[in-house]
Amino acid sequence: MFKHVFLTGPPGVGKTTLVQKACEALVSSGVGVEGFYTEEVREGGRRVGFDVVTLAGERGHLSRISTSHGRREYTVGQYVVDLPSFESLALPLFRHVSRTVFIIDEIGKMELFSQAFIRAVRQTLDGSSCTILGTIPVPRGKPLGLVEEVRSRRDVKVFTENRNALLQDILSTLQECLKHSSHNQ
Repeated sequence: MFKHVFLTGPPGVGKTTLVQKACEALVSSGVGVEGFYTEEVREGGRRVGFDVVTLAGERGHLSRISTSHGRREYTVGQYVVDLPSFESLALPLFRHVSRTVFIIDEIGKMELFSQAFIRAVRQTLDGSSCTILGTIPVPRGKPLGLVEEVRSRRDVKVFTENRNALLQDILSTLQECLKHSSHNQ
């Protein structure tokens, strides 16, 4: 039986949008939801970075295009990851997971620079208090340890997003996860 639902697909295919739609549908049906998603930041029509946004509406930097040519500790392509900003916003959400569905968008290269984030995700996956709806990148190049762990878990259902109507499938699977987890408490 699945306990968690993850979406995968190439960048820009609509994973975050689908997660946001699923959140809206869950909330409107009375399901408690908390967590975070990542959002592109654009200036003048050009992507300049990503923010992490909590479902409560708090926002902080995840990454920005590098403007310096000095030593950079955490980079993914042209983006410099703002680890303190990400951790200060995302990590407290894991400390008191009290809602039925917890959103993690996404478990990707930028987020995986944080060892505390990796530990928090593992603890939440192994805990019994919530169902996770999250996103993971498609496998490319060197495998990402935690992403492959999530993908291979027997209690995780992975949907591949390709701009088709997956919302109903995801919501049905989440409802099954929720039914199953409420019987086990």
